[in-house]
Amino acid sequence: MTRSTRIGVVSGLIAGALVLIVTAVFIIRANVPSAPTAATAASSSPTGAVTPTRVLGPPGKGAVTVVEFLDFECEACAAFYPYVEELRQKYKGDVTFGFRYFPLPGHGNSRTSAAAVEAAAQQNKVEDMYQRMYETQKEWGERGTDSQAERFRGYAEDLGLNMSQYDRDVTSKAVLERIQRDVDLGTTLGVNSTPTFFINGELVPLQTYTDLEAAVADAVQETR
Repeated sequence: MTRSTRIGVVSGLIAGALVLIVTAVFIIRANVPSAPTAATAASSSPTGAVTPTRVLGPPGKGAVTVVEFLDFECEACAAFYPYVEELRQKYKGDVTFGFRYFPLPGHGNSRTSAAAVEAAAQQNKVEDMYQRMYETQKEWGERGTDSQAERFRGYAEDLGLNMSQYDRDVTSKAVLERIQRDVDLGTTLGVNSTPTFFINGELVPLQTYTDLEAAVADAVQETR
């Protein structure tokens, strides 16, 4: 075998090997599922499946339900809070507004605040405690692992709750499991940040408040 022939054979073998490697890479990549985003995960849920764990105010008589996955220690949620209140007033009696708990792991008092709100809900004071949490967030938020449970207990006293019942409920298995069920549902739906809104079971692509305002208006218009 001449030198030129040997070079040709080696070159052919190398080229063949490269083809096999490239082909294998494409096959592997084609079979690796991409990570679901919130939008794609939510789109697989049936319309109307995302109901609120707690309703704010009387339910609306219309066919539109807005559900927010929220974290009471989340600054973005607190920033959206006054706008959500405006929408509640604007569509009072027509649209149902509610929420589900979605405490984020990076916030030391997310679950503690959620438990306080849910304990208040056991005494029909969910809306009052919900509002108190957001209106005072700057006083207790971002404190790391420094528990604000006593502060929240003070809120409960201010609202006139039965404190013996509150103390039982705030650490009860039923309350903690209810919060976890909301987290589990949110995770299943692809929720990974707060606030995340669903309208009639459909995820709202959200960048600013006006996106939410427009989505609610569109949903109301569609039901008329």
